[in-house]
This record gives sequence, structure tokens and C-alpha cells, in this order.
Amino acid sequence: MGRSRQAGFSQDPLPHDQGTPLSAPERIEEFLSAVKSAFISGSLLRLKLGGYHGQEPDLKSIDVKKIAVKGGDKFSFTFHYKTRDIIKNHIQPEAIGHLRTALRDEFRSAQLSTTEFDMSFERNGDKVRLKRSEVAGREAPSTEHNRAKNRPLATSDKPYLQALGITGKDGVVRNDAQDKFRQINKMVEIFAPLIQAIKAEKPRIVDMGAGKGYLDFALYDYLANVAQRPAEVIGVEMRDKLVEDGNATAARSGFDDLSFVPGTILDYDAAGADAVIALHACDTATDDAIFKGISAGASLIAVAPCCHKQIRRQMEAGKPEDKLAILLRHGIFMERQAEMVTDALRALLLELNGYRTKVFEFVSDAHTPKNNLIVGEKDGRVGRDRDSILRQIAETKAMFGIEKHYLEELLGLQPS
Repeated sequence: MGRSRQAGFSQDPLPHDQGTPLSAPERIEEFLSAVKSAFISGSLLRLKLGGYHGQEPDLKSIDVKKIAVKGGDKFSFTFHYKTRDIIKNHIQPEAIGHLRTALRDEFRSAQLSTTEFDMSFERNGDKVRLKRSEVAGREAPSTEHNRAKNRPLATSDKPYLQALGITGKDGVVRNDAQDKFRQINKMVEIFAPLIQAIKAEKPRIVDMGAGKGYLDFALYDYLANVAQRPAEVIGVEMRDKLVEDGNATAARSGFDDLSFVPGTILDYDAAGADAVIALHACDTATDDAIFKGISAGASLIAVAPCCHKQIRRQMEAGKPEDKLAILLRHGIFMERQAEMVTDALRALLLELNGYRTKVFEFVSDAHTPKNNLIVGEKDGRVGRDRDSILRQIAETKAMFGIEKHYLEELLGLQPS
């Protein structure tokens, strides 16, 4: 960092403030113009938005920088939540649009740092104030987008990665497994902070429908060897061969508290689980996992649903409201609406049982578009009361011609 020519920001108004005062929208555009110019010239060091007061639970701030990726330069947004960070990249026009909305409605302050000047943005209601100070001696930042430096699994010389087909005998990630390796890292990046937020000294994590255990091995490795946060991880899997292979690989890796057990989700006794996870459990198997998590009183329930058939069949056979006809007349629209309604009801049913919920995209997977994650964190102080949630569930079902959601049945709720 170079030296500022002034101590902090200039207290003098910007030159054009000496005439007719600029309106708040005009000041926002001036700030955005400075951001855009710094992006184009390559002088952008950092942009930080703070003072959040929007509707997104637990969002604290956003950091923005310029990155060079395949396809051209982009703005990289890092959304800082209470227990995790989420990164999204946007092309310039899209990014400026997001920033415009954020500065107008959601954030009270922003700090822009460039190689040539610093600029602060402060908003108080309809009033906006800008301050600028010139600086010297700062070097232009590198925009190389090397995700590997920030991967939770910084090295690939792990026995389990070779056993899972991610690396070859030389410990190098195979060319045909690069996407999978990135996906595993991204899953750990998302799940590790959620696990670390659990109060239990040694949380017990149950992965329902574990498959080969990609997430289980990587998450255990990260928690034990990087985060120094011991945890017990159990993968529940129907296929005996995968259970046998998983336990053998865990033993070879020295992962004493990682194990795989045979059985179905509903048959497994999840009592004592602090976290219940299910990735791409098909159709109602996702509901089975949510039910097991609720029944166990788990602090965390996180599911990535797949194959939303149960609700779709009811929507096709039922009588949705006439005004929804345009949204349901085409098969692809029906499928997407069924997914949204199914997961929205799941989130409401989690809230009904004392969980604070979020739904967001978590991994871009070339093999499946089912990449939404429903996260429920146990919170006895959930604001909305039971009657309000039950009313929303009933109104949603009536609107889409749904008789019952399978999860309602598991929870012993009477169809409304």
C-alpha cells in the first residue's frame, strides 16, 4: 500500500459540489462511474460495501475485485455471511447493475480503493455523501484468478483422492477429474463453516445417501487437518460395496472417526446427530433426510434436492389457480415450478420446526442442474409464529392444487 497525500479522506466537497448540489441518484452514478473507470483502467484495488440493512439474513458485507478469467475480465463479488462466504462473478454491465441496487437500497457505506485515489460513499436515507482523496505509490493489482491458492484442499497427495479416482498414482489431479476436484473443494468451502458454527465440541455429521463419500472424505480431512476442528462423520449408503470400499479407504487414510454404514435413510437411527446432510437424494429421499434431521434435533440440516416428482404429479393432476396457467402449460415450466414449490414448502416446514432457513445455489455441476442447497439452522427464536407458517403452507398448496407434501406426512401433520 502506498501513502495517502492526506490523513484519511478529504473533508472538502468534490469540485462540482460548489454549484447545484447533486441528488442521491446522481452521486450514486458518480461513485459507480469511478468504479467502472478503475475497472477498465486496471487500477481497481478493492471495493467494500458495508452497513447492510437488506432482507438477506446474516449478510454482513461484500468485497469486490477485478479478476481475469476465461472469457474476459469480470467483477468478483465475495458475499460475507455470518458463518460462510459465497463468491459470484459478473461481467461489467451486470456487476454495475447489482452495485447500483445495493448502494441505493441495501448498503449504507462503500469504500473504493484504486492505485490513484480512494473514495468513500455514505448514505443516510435519501442523502448521499462522497469523499475522495488522491494517493500515490500504489501498484496495480494482479487479476490472475488462481482458485487453487484458495482451495480448502490445497494439496492432492491424499490416499482417498486416488481411491476415489480424483488423482493418479503420481498424486496429480487427473484431467478428467478437474471439475470434480473443484466441486469437492467448493462443497467443503460451503459446508465447513456451517459445521464449525455448531456448538458441539465434536459434532456428529451424518451424510444420508453418501455414495462414494466424496464430501465425507474431503470434509473430514479439512476439519481434522486444516481447521483443527475434530468431528465424527458417518456416511449412510444402501449399496454394500460402496460401504465396504469407503470404510477400507477411511482406514488406509487414518480417518478414525469417518465410517460408512449400510441402510436406507428412513431405517437409519440418526439420534445424536448434530448435522444431517443429503446431496442429490432423489425425490422424497430428501424429505426422509430432513425428517431424520428434525427428529434428531440436529443443529444443522442441509440438503441438495433432486428429482422433484411427488409434488409435480399432484400439480399435474390437481387444479392450480387459473392465473398460474401460463406458468404451468409447458412441461419445462411445470418442472421448474414444481421444483420451486417443493423446496419452498420444505423450507417452510423446516421453519415450522424451529429452523432458520436459506436456499441458494451452491455448486455448478456439469452432470446435473440440481444444485440448489436448502440449509436449516436450529434457532428457537425463529420470528414467525406457527399459525402464520401453517397458513402459508395451506395457501401455497391450494394455489398449486397440491393435496399434501410428503414431508408433512412424515412429520404427522394433517393435510390442510
